[in-house]
Amino acid sequence: MNESTNVSIRMDVQLKKQAEELFADLGLNMTAAMTIFLRQAVRSQGIPFEVSRVPNAETILAMREAELAARDPNVKGYIDLDELFRDLKS
Repeated sequence: MNESTNVSIRMDVQLKKQAEELFADLGLNMTAAMTIFLRQAVRSQGIPFEVSRVPNAETILAMREAELAARDPNVKGYIDLDELFRDLKS
């Protein structure tokens, strides 16, 4: 006979509500949905879907700023790390 255990997780209230509504539409509760996820993770020996990093708005802005700086002839670039640190200190 299988033993069961309790697992506690913390999550955003709105996310939990949205997930419960979705799972209810699928005829599942949170426990059943999490069990399905965990069984798939064990079966695949990894996260059972692609996980990728999508930059947020602040990161996208910083990336654009860096691209502009790289193209700007008035922005000094560095090849020598010691020179960079000397300039940062002054």
